[in-house]
Amino acid sequence: MQKPVLVIKLGTAVITDERGVVNQDVIKLVAGEIAGLAARYCIVLVSSGAVGSGKSFMANYKGSITERQAAAAVGNPILIRDYQRGFSEYGIPVAQALCERHHFSTRGRFLQLKETFAEFWKNGILPIMNENDLVSNVELKFSDNDELATLTAIGFDAETLIICTSVGGFMGPDNEIIPLVEKVDSRILGYVRRDKSSLGLGGMLSKLTFTRLANSLGIGVIICGLKGKTPLSDALAGRHGTSFLPRPSNLKARQKWLASGSITLGSIFVDKGAARALGQRRSLLTVGIRKVQGKFAEGEVVQLVDEEENIIGVAKVRLGAAALPEHFSKKNTVAAHADDIVIF
Repeated sequence: MQKPVLVIKLGTAVITDERGVVNQDVIKLVAGEIAGLAARYCIVLVSSGAVGSGKSFMANYKGSITERQAAAAVGNPILIRDYQRGFSEYGIPVAQALCERHHFSTRGRFLQLKETFAEFWKNGILPIMNENDLVSNVELKFSDNDELATLTAIGFDAETLIICTSVGGFMGPDNEIIPLVEKVDSRILGYVRRDKSSLGLGGMLSKLTFTRLANSLGIGVIICGLKGKTPLSDALAGRHGTSFLPRPSNLKARQKWLASGSITLGSIFVDKGAARALGQRRSLLTVGIRKVQGKFAEGEVVQLVDEEENIIGVAKVRLGAAALPEHFSKKNTVAAHADDIVIF
């Protein structure tokens, strides 16, 4: 791809009104912005709003899981129709990409997904992503579209991820938007007002968690609103919203795929020595493991957790959960090779 990848995620609160109905003025604004940015970027649009578009067709809608799945199935074609109308003014065709975790978790399927998106971009087509709620397994669903957008940005090696919210950016302790955050640390996380951060399915804490992951893998993240005539362009120029700076990353494409798309089936808790060795890009030895959690088999991907219970990375393991404890006292047994480990 000659142009850098830009992933734009529109949250429920910015794309719908108080009744959950998609705001057509927002569609027009976004279409105009993306049309202008398409000369500089290969763009992926991750959009919420399907449930709001479909729930009015269901009697006595209460918001249960099955009702949400049904509403999304009804609303997705309505939502894509709205986008088709908005982008047709600029001569941009759109493609609906309904994804599930297995599109990311299986390397072959993910590479096929990348090839399809490359074909979209080559032909001037805008892919619009959402989860395939109708058939997604409840236990393996994306937690929200913030996660889907983040995994897409990482897997496609995006330059920037823009997360649009109704808040307009990340708010500091005095209710002012902080324009620049160099690192998502405990101080920044302490500013989150959990009682006011629930928008759609993902609140601000969720957004910061995925922002930290994206930043650690070399992707810049911007949290902004859609106020003004050119909010996305202004956000990219640093004039709007909050910019979160990426850290340098030299990970290979396969390692980024490991970090982005693998279904985490369990956790390995490591001691300080192992955590330090992992930070130096060494393999994980079984002697450095304190305990395992969950059911996972050889060749599956698990989270790596330090003694403070921070998730520090992921690893494709050489031994399953049942076999690992038998090797805790063996000094030279490799639980995961360095090439199969990604540290955040």
